[in-house]
Amino acid sequence: MTQSIHMRKVYIFLFIGASFLLQLCTTKKKAQNATVATKVTYVTDIQPLVVKHCSPCHIPPQGKKEPLNTYAAMKAEIDNVIESIKKNPGEHGFMPARRAKLSDSTILVFENWKKGGLLEQ
Repeated sequence: MTQSIHMRKVYIFLFIGASFLLQLCTTKKKAQNATVATKVTYVTDIQPLVVKHCSPCHIPPQGKKEPLNTYAAMKAEIDNVIESIKKNPGEHGFMPARRAKLSDSTILVFENWKKGGLLEQ
């Protein structure tokens, strides 16, 4: 009888442990899908960020740097832009120059735009 009670405890412990591990897996998967599911477009999401954080340097006619004021320009330069905004102040090529580092959530918008296929609208 005591051996039967002992086996029940082992099974209950294993069941609880397996349930906990399965819950961790599904929660992480849902969080990943939530970030990818959001549709990011140039017109709605990227263009306002470029105007806010990249002007006047990358916005003609005042800007003397690589222009980033059009969909085609941003699409062509997205890899360089992401690389530059992920750097830390003081590192060579950090952007936006002479300003604070962009927040992780802002950088994620650029990354999700690229992951989502660089949609214009």
